[in-house]
Amino acid sequence: MNAGQPLKGLNVLLVEDETLVSFVLEDMLQELGAAVWHAANVAAALELLKTQRPAIAILDLNLGGEQAYPVAEQLARDAIPFVFVSGYGREGLQPRWATRPTLSKPVLLPDLEKAIAGCLA
Repeated sequence: MNAGQPLKGLNVLLVEDETLVSFVLEDMLQELGAAVWHAANVAAALELLKTQRPAIAILDLNLGGEQAYPVAEQLARDAIPFVFVSGYGREGLQPRWATRPTLSKPVLLPDLEKAIAGCLA
């Protein structure tokens, strides 16, 4: 990855339903050099994944009361790395996903960068 902008030239799918959180995460991802694609719910994320292939995805676990596991399943099938983001931390994950990188909200830039670097390594 490039020093300063480790995600330069990479497309990142950001699946987040809270507008303010989405803006903050988008700013962080852009600071890291990424182009950001948005989806606010499971249906929108799955529709986007039918035609687009991001380098990595950032996936909020709870999307307006809807669990994001169908998106995680699709990302796993397509071998697209992803990071969960949750207000509940790792404890909120189903056991099947417990080994996936997970960030607790509020997300800090160094933690996001480290999680992404680990996924892309």
